[in-house]
Amino acid sequence: MSITVCLSPSHTLYYPTGGHLWVYLNWALGLRALGCEVIWLEVVDPSHFPANEMRASVVTLKSRLKRYGLANCMALCSYNGEPLPKDAAEECLGLEAAAEADLLLNLRYGTGPEVVRHFRRSALVDIDPGLLQLWISKRSINVARHDVYFTIGETVGQPGTRIPDVGLKWQHTFPCVALDWWPRCPPVDAPFTTVTHWYVQKEWVEDAGELYRNDKRTGFLSFLDLPRHTTQPLELAIHLTAFPFDQDERVMLQERGWRVRDSWEVASTPEDYQCYIQGSRGEFSCVKPSYIRLQTAWISDRSICYLASGRPALVQNTGPSRFLPDSAGLFRFRDIEEAALFLETAAGDYERQSDLARALAEEYFDARKVVGSVLERALA
Repeated sequence: MSITVCLSPSHTLYYPTGGHLWVYLNWALGLRALGCEVIWLEVVDPSHFPANEMRASVVTLKSRLKRYGLANCMALCSYNGEPLPKDAAEECLGLEAAAEADLLLNLRYGTGPEVVRHFRRSALVDIDPGLLQLWISKRSINVARHDVYFTIGETVGQPGTRIPDVGLKWQHTFPCVALDWWPRCPPVDAPFTTVTHWYVQKEWVEDAGELYRNDKRTGFLSFLDLPRHTTQPLELAIHLTAFPFDQDERVMLQERGWRVRDSWEVASTPEDYQCYIQGSRGEFSCVKPSYIRLQTAWISDRSICYLASGRPALVQNTGPSRFLPDSAGLFRFRDIEEAALFLETAAGDYERQSDLARALAEEYFDARKVVGSVLERALA
């Protein structure tokens, strides 16, 4: 008899963009590859989602899930018990049907106990290591009780970590990529790229009495002059509006040698996002400051998609790791000089680095392996 898993993503109904959806698609497709039945559960707040918008969002999300065989297994429920608009919910499963699953695999931290308690077994998956524990410790988020807690942060819950102890027993898991859906691709003559949010006004973190900005723009500040230190072309796919500040940012980046693309144009759907990554030479990206300050040994869901595609990934070092290499398919730089050196190394030894990138994805991030391990522990 097959296992049924209810996967609860975070806000894909509100925000069904390519990169955001792939975070959860990789888990869902990994479950499918193991023979599991999958239910895609959206938990929504009806009071903040007008009925006509909810209906349109359901239609959009279903259309984006259809290619992956997930459109007809979507469930919809209210996070606080308020009724949902009939026309939005009528083509989706309800909470009672979803709760027949053997496991709730929950990647939505704010799902309340009134939803979680419907399930016979539940597992929370933390994909924001360090940040989630800070949010819990500051009581800015209340996490319902689950049977098992997983995190992709190697140092969460370990001795000597700066990450707050929030009284939960965390088990490490790798992030995952569905390798059947992310094949290795031939090399292309293209820039090193990344797709990211750039500037989020409210993204601040308070830690140890210090308040600091925690957006990607802040992470990139020390590396803005990198194009002047390397012969490799660098491109940022970011969302910049027509407001003067954003246009000034675009000009500033271009003057320093960066190519700038609109992320909404190149990565609005899962297919677009995948094409953009696989049409790149590799990834170059900095990280949010919290991942360095807290030394989480974090790697992003985006980077492992580059690796699976045979694209070397050059990312900022987030702390010592038992698994992640520093200069073999994945390059983890600490400063602008090291970043420039690694770019030239990756480009000059591209075929071997491409092999190493794919091999790293196969060894550690294969969704079949990752999901299988999570299920084994969550259902024990």
